[in-house]
Amino acid sequence: MLDELSDLGFAWRDVARMLGVSVAAVQKWRRGDGVTGNNRRNIASLLAVCDMTTSHYGVDEIASWFEMPLVSGCPITPIDLYAQARPDLVFDYASGHSDPEQVLSNLDPEWREHSRSSFEVFEAADGELAIRPKGE
Repeated sequence: MLDELSDLGFAWRDVARMLGVSVAAVQKWRRGDGVTGNNRRNIASLLAVCDMTTSHYGVDEIASWFEMPLVSGCPITPIDLYAQARPDLVFDYASGHSDPEQVLSNLDPEWREHSRSSFEVFEAADGELAIRPKGE
């Protein structure tokens, strides 16, 4: 099952995060060391969510889709939704039944405040993009 996740394009750090384990644990499993029944079920559940999202909602490049923020300016991704044990919100987002801001509000009613950054991107004198604290 881990090979299937790899074939879909998932990074091991993302798999570990969504399963609630360390990257070292995933690496151990890949070497053939013991995987508990509970962890096997969790891996199978993640694969099922990927399969359903792809087949029912037409999401191609599922790993890339999981990495994309739901809304601009907020770092929350479908990886975060799944990692917080909210596959229901992954499906709501993929299906379009809820707009992305509603999905975020269902996850965390204070998401706007929690994801606010004190930095901004600006064009520096040399024409390159740079980051600075807001208000400078």
